[in-house]
Amino acid sequence: MASPLYSQGEVLLAWLVFSGGQGAKRRPVLVVRDFGDADLLVLPITSHPVRTAADLALSNWQAAGLKLPSTVRVEKLATIEKTWVAKTLGKISATDLVKVREILASIAKQILA
Repeated sequence: MASPLYSQGEVLLAWLVFSGGQGAKRRPVLVVRDFGDADLLVLPITSHPVRTAADLALSNWQAAGLKLPSTVRVEKLATIEKTWVAKTLGKISATDLVKVREILASIAKQILA
């Protein structure tokens, strides 16, 4: 198995397939995990405001390489191929990464309850 290329907290610009499977669009995503294979576990990032308790408004979105105030959709985990990554934009703050991890842990507890 190859070593990971990406680290948790990195923000990438990648192709995301629409949930209906029809079409795709380049969107910013947050790396959750690179297992060292051909795929990445990511969270989509949107410029829309927070919609659910599982969304996180990034406190320092500019440093993450984003052009607009942004929200991580933590409940929308996705797997993408590394070949879909167009470029690296930046990295979220350590504070925001802790919050993402807390929300992910809460979601995992709900799933496993």
